[in-house]
Amino acid sequence: MHTFWQDPLRGDAARTAAWARHKEQGSADTALSRQRFSVAGEPRERQLPAWRDRLAGMLEVPVAPAQIAGGFHAELDTYVLPDIVYLDSRTGPTMLQRSAQKIAADDMRDYCFHVLMEGIAETEIGTAQRRPITQFVPGILALDMGRPMTMRRPTRTRALAFFLPRAVVEAAIPQAESLHGKVVGYAAPSTRQLRAHLQDMCDALPAMSDTEASRALHVAAELILAAFRKAASQSHSPRGAARAAMLGRIKHYIDAHLHSQELVPANILGRFPLARATLYRLFEAEGGLHAYIRNCRLRQAADELAGSRSGAIGELGGRLGFNYAADFTRAFRRAYGVAPQEFRASQSRWLEQRCE
Repeated sequence: MHTFWQDPLRGDAARTAAWARHKEQGSADTALSRQRFSVAGEPRERQLPAWRDRLAGMLEVPVAPAQIAGGFHAELDTYVLPDIVYLDSRTGPTMLQRSAQKIAADDMRDYCFHVLMEGIAETEIGTAQRRPITQFVPGILALDMGRPMTMRRPTRTRALAFFLPRAVVEAAIPQAESLHGKVVGYAAPSTRQLRAHLQDMCDALPAMSDTEASRALHVAAELILAAFRKAASQSHSPRGAARAAMLGRIKHYIDAHLHSQELVPANILGRFPLARATLYRLFEAEGGLHAYIRNCRLRQAADELAGSRSGAIGELGGRLGFNYAADFTRAFRRAYGVAPQEFRASQSRWLEQRCE
């Protein structure tokens, strides 16, 4: 498959120069190419392999024989500018990888900014701890395409991806080499503006003229870089490092007490030397402390459901802090797109790591 990073006219240097021209001239380049892809026209047994083949120039899509017969849903809109490549994908449950072998075989070295609009994604970046980075709430995940990663999407997902030249990102963000696996949420006013822009843009883009689409994509890319630049400047300060360390400790505590009815803010405050307002601020990017705990418990529930074919759903919810089976079922359906019973019946085995 002929893909944008294999085109010698769109190498990193040429794309970086195109970005610089845009910045200097203050106008968007209208040399825009649009592509639409869907597996809907394929026989059911060819749908997942067709998706794998479509992404083969960039990513590996593991395909198990048992997955093929059931068919697969995938749609992909691609927008290629001289300096930016933007993808809008809508897929069923799937896994995406960039292995060390794949990286060694190609010259794809962009930074990818993965924007989760619907669904859940867990990404493992091959660190020594092998703990997944989980996008529980809409947010933006930075990935260095020159480094390994595995992304699991357990539900129907809509995701946007911005591919930017390596030199552009490294010029815009200090210590860009540390971006791989970092997630920026939408708690700050600046990132709330970004979220609103992305929500408006992704649905309107197909009807935009090339000039309008190019302008919207450049604005989005610049807002994304600004958000990660601000996050990087905060995390590299002594205060930011201390906050990150404390957040990590609290997350480990939460992970170890998911089955405890005592996992409440008051007890967390008793365990860690923090003011209540500080504790809540630490989890703003996660959608709030209560949302983070709930999502971790739902993640644990999915893990247990995938590994067991028996047991009362209500009892599982009760062990994980849900007082009523109906509350648990509603929360699980909102998070995973299906009821707990349906999830277990599907015998999903995609979950391999516990919640971060």
